[in-house]
Amino acid sequence: MSNSDVTYLFDPLCGWCYGATPMLDRLSASGVGIELLPTGLFSGAGARPMDEGFAAHAWSNDQRIERLTGQAFTQAYRNNVLNIRGTLLDSHAATLGISAAGLEGPSRRLTALKAIQHARYVDGRDIVTVDGVAAVLADAGMADAAAMLKKPTETLLTAHRELVGRGRALFQRLHANGVPSLAVIRNDAPRLIGSNALFGSFDNLVAHIAAA
Repeated sequence: MSNSDVTYLFDPLCGWCYGATPMLDRLSASGVGIELLPTGLFSGAGARPMDEGFAAHAWSNDQRIERLTGQAFTQAYRNNVLNIRGTLLDSHAATLGISAAGLEGPSRRLTALKAIQHARYVDGRDIVTVDGVAAVLADAGMADAAAMLKKPTETLLTAHRELVGRGRALFQRLHANGVPSLAVIRNDAPRLIGSNALFGSFDNLVAHIAAA
């Protein structure tokens, strides 16, 4: 397989995307090039308050994801993220942080996404504010991205708009029904790989990518 074999559509606040991360790691380790494109699903108009009903729905969904993937959703996450009222489910800051990390090199987007997911779902940290995301990036060794997130440059804002714009356009073009979604683009013709393939066997996923 050549570089940038697959494009991964995601949102940093999507539990299923967190569940799919080990499979992305395996793909990357096997030499498959992965381009990460955020869709901005839970940012802007997609942001919503973290109320009791939504928290209960999220936790029950998260338990399913943990059973299926082995990815941990801890009590710290439940106590300090889901059960805190007055906060938003808003992925803008996290997505902007991932865009900032990607300015150093596109592969840094996956590093930043994993740090942000771990901070939320394992450590129960805040990743919905700029300060929260900047602290996570700094702790993960991405001080430059953290500083840029706190004082966004025009370069970052332009790159971010372009990245999310590409993610949304591809999402619509594929008629994807949610994230995570994986696409193979050959000769400018994107093909959607069913997200179920991200939660089955690794060999099955590789076969799907090769056949697309």
